[in-house]
Amino acid sequence: MKYTGSIKSDLPRKDVVRLISDADSIPKWLRGLKEHEPLSGNHGEVGTSSRIVFDTGGQEMEATETVVRQEPQDLENLQAAEIIYYDRELEAEGMWSISKDRFIELEPERTLWESENVYRFDGVMMRVLAPIMKGSFRKQQRVHMEDFKAFAERGVDVREAE
Repeated sequence: MKYTGSIKSDLPRKDVVRLISDADSIPKWLRGLKEHEPLSGNHGEVGTSSRIVFDTGGQEMEATETVVRQEPQDLENLQAAEIIYYDRELEAEGMWSISKDRFIELEPERTLWESENVYRFDGVMMRVLAPIMKGSFRKQQRVHMEDFKAFAERGVDVREAE
């Protein structure tokens, strides 16, 4: 299953990427996140693996997230046309996914965040249900992106709304 979403933010690219990859910020905008702890490496850096636990409507899901790409690594000396890439793989029982995020400068203080997501499921039941559930996955992605935008631009913390 594959889908793409995007959102515009009134922040510079480097600030958007820093907030998305900052361990202290993630729980403030990612609904359902209960734990996010590095297993190896430094949080947000390529090669870092983290244990994450989500509450998915009353059930907990545990997974391992690995940062597989961040280019360029130096966010201080970006050129206007340069795209920032930030990709993460997620593995859980019966599931593998990758989020390929792109951050594009629209203006110096405005960023387009595009996110391509691919999911693969091991079980026959999930492979059959995945096409039916695609809309739910897209909707959830949209909620996460809108929550991030509200947090990044206005300081809205989703934990206070839960």
